[in-house]
Amino acid sequence: MKMNFVLSQFSPVWQDTSASLQKFQNQVSELSFKQEAVFVLPELFHAGFSMQPQFFAEFIEGEVSQYLADLAKQYSINIVAGVAQRTVSSNCEGKKNRFFNTALAFDSSGDQVGRYVKQRLFRFTNEHNSYIEGFKSEMIEISGEPFALFICYDLRFPELFREVAKQVKGFIVIANWPESRQEHWQSLLKARAIENQCFVIGVNRVGLDENGLNYIGGSSVISPLGEVLVQADANQQIVSTEIDLQQVSDVRNQYPFLEDM
Repeated sequence: MKMNFVLSQFSPVWQDTSASLQKFQNQVSELSFKQEAVFVLPELFHAGFSMQPQFFAEFIEGEVSQYLADLAKQYSINIVAGVAQRTVSSNCEGKKNRFFNTALAFDSSGDQVGRYVKQRLFRFTNEHNSYIEGFKSEMIEISGEPFALFICYDLRFPELFREVAKQVKGFIVIANWPESRQEHWQSLLKARAIENQCFVIGVNRVGLDENGLNYIGGSSVISPLGEVLVQADANQQIVSTEIDLQQVSDVRNQYPFLEDM
């Protein structure tokens, strides 16, 4: 089966969901999508990689989720995007907000078909003090084909990917990966594809955030053989490419490396 991936290197308005969604709406209205398109947005695309989620995180099925669901239905496309979410729990001290760095997936009917919570939180920026870590992988079906979702820092932990490799045709990795470690981003995307013999779709943002970090994109689609099928530069907002999922089976049959795990 062939599938078209559209990678959006969106640069959000810092901690401002409404402004970010309006900016994104202006961009997406100019696009045209092919059948079976999968539109992928970066981690926390509506606010940026902020450690103050109390200012922008939505409740489950909130404004951002509804916007993405409506967009998927309107254009008959699949969407994967990074969204900050919150829940409220009660304890002896009263009610407490819990925040989650999530990847949400919607099918072409606008139904949410997946919710992944980032498993490895970036202690270098104290992300673990602001968000609750996930504890399991999330596999979704896109037009009947299995993919797994991951977020940014997860990419440095190959065991997370290996755990589900045999069950999927590809990994979708959304990120806010800064320019200072850009070479790591490119190398690790390729490594996850080669060692697991599947497609890797990595989507990063561009632009400068309020932490003073610069992002130069490099969103890529990597084949099961480690070939870079498309790679965006720092100036491109959107790139796309078509993949043939039959290649996963072909490569694994020709080189049955996963059987020796």
